[in-house]
Amino acid sequence: MEPEIIQLIDEHGHEVDFELIASFDLDDTRYAVVVPVDSDGEDAYILRVEQDENGNDIFVGIEDDDEFNDAVEAYNELMEEYEEYYDDGFDEEE
Repeated sequence: MEPEIIQLIDEHGHEVDFELIASFDLDDTRYAVVVPVDSDGEDAYILRVEQDENGNDIFVGIEDDDEFNDAVEAYNELMEEYEEYYDDGFDEEE
């Protein structure tokens, strides 16, 4: 499966390619987890996904600390569930 690549504009106005790692909903708000394509994968960002007037997705940085912390917690729980599912489903026989 090909990774989903999205282009975002950084604070200097430059286009930067990001790989979409995950997306999830929390309290009727959609979030996306992205990493820069040209990084070592340690710099992940959680962005809020909103819609513009044409219905296109726009990715917005989360400035509110409480909202950010809630999104991080929800993402971590999602990853724990994912790991548990695959650990239970693909145990190697001894």
